[in-house]
Amino acid sequence: MHRLPYWRLSSFYLFYFSLLGATAPFLALYFDHLGFSSARIGELLAIPMLMRCLAPNLWGWLGDRSGRRLAIVRLGALGTLACFAGIFLSHDYLWLALVMASHAFFWHAVLPQFEVITLAHLREQAARYSQIRLWGSIGFILTVIGLGQLFERFSLDVYPGVLLGIMAGILVSSLWVPNAQPEARGAVEGEGGFLAQLRHPGVPAFYLSVVLMQLGHGPYYTFLSLHLESLGYARGLIGQLWALGVVAEVLLFLVMNRLLTRFSLRQVLLASFLLAALRWLLLGNLAEYLAVLLFAQLLHAATFGSFHAAAIHFVQGSFGARQQGQGQALYAATAGIGGALGALYAGYSWSSLGPAWTFAIASLTALVAAVIIANRLPRSASREPRP
Repeated sequence: MHRLPYWRLSSFYLFYFSLLGATAPFLALYFDHLGFSSARIGELLAIPMLMRCLAPNLWGWLGDRSGRRLAIVRLGALGTLACFAGIFLSHDYLWLALVMASHAFFWHAVLPQFEVITLAHLREQAARYSQIRLWGSIGFILTVIGLGQLFERFSLDVYPGVLLGIMAGILVSSLWVPNAQPEARGAVEGEGGFLAQLRHPGVPAFYLSVVLMQLGHGPYYTFLSLHLESLGYARGLIGQLWALGVVAEVLLFLVMNRLLTRFSLRQVLLASFLLAALRWLLLGNLAEYLAVLLFAQLLHAATFGSFHAAAIHFVQGSFGARQQGQGQALYAATAGIGGALGALYAGYSWSSLGPAWTFAIASLTALVAAVIIANRLPRSASREPRP
């Protein structure tokens, strides 16, 4: 059997999602620390999402055409580090917007290509994807807890240096990973090119649902930390609450293989959207009650964990080997579109409508996505990627 470089792949996910763990809960706090308004914070956080709409497709096309996916991952890691270092030069809004755009252009080159490399290494062991990906969740957990405690003791002025250290870890870990190419899979390869495969039943509906899921996450990723801080929660506890959500995600990943053999991808996606709708309502209306907040954070297992794992399997099963990079890149890009729209609407509605209505809009988008999945994704959506 093909020898799987488990720890090399896992270490990359650990550092990559450590960066997400450092930015998702704390970047809005940092911009608030610099004195920006909620609208400006929403705009600055939307910029990386906008780049996620564009960059992955360019890098995905280049990766499929050249086959040099690992080189793209390494270049992306280096470019992310170099561009983000510009944050030390100025805190002017336009300069920060440029820093956010430039580093995100390279950062979003990395994960879609690395997903293809990981799945190529897995080959017939594709169901083990969640066992590797859970190390990204562990990295996220360690980071949010550690930084939550750090920022209770030190000023947020140290924050950019912490991010650069994590970015250096992403670069170093990428140099340790061996390359791999996806194998041709006749069941999909014979069905035309990327655009032809994109028109298969259920595929457009899936990508639309990705946009809506990330749109619903807008207020969560942009303002949850500020929301909880305004309710009186300490930064250390806020970090622990973020970590709790990802602990639930890790536990979900551990059993995801069994879930995907018992339930169809359609059923898993539908459950993820319905639980997302509930989660956003709880966060918007009852977050002052710690028991409710704890339950809402546990639902991260559905709104990210099961959704993401099912989505990766769906994309792999829907595109041939020569279109894998573009399929994963489109997944990243549609998520970016939803994330950017979510950050923008949250930024503008937070001060005018308040948290309850902002999260209510997020809940509505999740319900719309559930209807789309229920009606447009074929009941035969596979439990496993096509061989």
